[in-house]
Amino acid sequence: MSELRVAITLDAEHPDRPWCPPGNADAILDTLAAGDVTATFFVQGRWAEAYPETAARIPSGGHLIGHHSHYHARMPLLLGGGFDDDLRDGAAAIEAATGVDPHPWFRCPFGAGADDPRVVAGIHRLGYRQVGWHIALDDWEPWRTGEAIATDAIAGVRAHGDGAVVLLHTWPGGTAEALPQMLDGLRALGATFVTIDQLEEVP
Repeated sequence: MSELRVAITLDAEHPDRPWCPPGNADAILDTLAAGDVTATFFVQGRWAEAYPETAARIPSGGHLIGHHSHYHARMPLLLGGGFDDDLRDGAAAIEAATGVDPHPWFRCPFGAGADDPRVVAGIHRLGYRQVGWHIALDDWEPWRTGEAIATDAIAGVRAHGDGAVVLLHTWPGGTAEALPQMLDGLRALGATFVTIDQLEEVP
């Protein structure tokens, strides 16, 4: 059987919708720990400031930390010093909460700016590389059930093959509901779970 590595990535951020079950990020961390799965978390600076205890659980669970901006603004809208300030403030907040420098991993909020030469050049200038994804599950939509998210994740990984990078978020209730079924289904495919620094290529 050929190798099937899967990188589960989670954007740890303030919710973009009003529905956000309390303790959802902690429930996700509990599920990952119970399954002995390591993931990559892209952490928003202001989220780390708001939830420092949860943020600190990420590296203690063996997970990789990346940067997801400070204010979760669309990066092309940040001009001049505002761009640099956002990345530097975010990195400081992430490191204060987790004890981890998020370099060199960065993910643009909403993916906005990932193909903008000015934004990408700014990210590189500050010592980061932009990380995208192969499989997006729309888990931010309130009608997306855990079963649907898990089913689509398994199908997406099967279609992509080795090195699949899966995009999830820490705040939707559907994500926490999906995770046990998703992990079991991916393991049934023969998947092993890796962090993005273990992949030769990332999107």
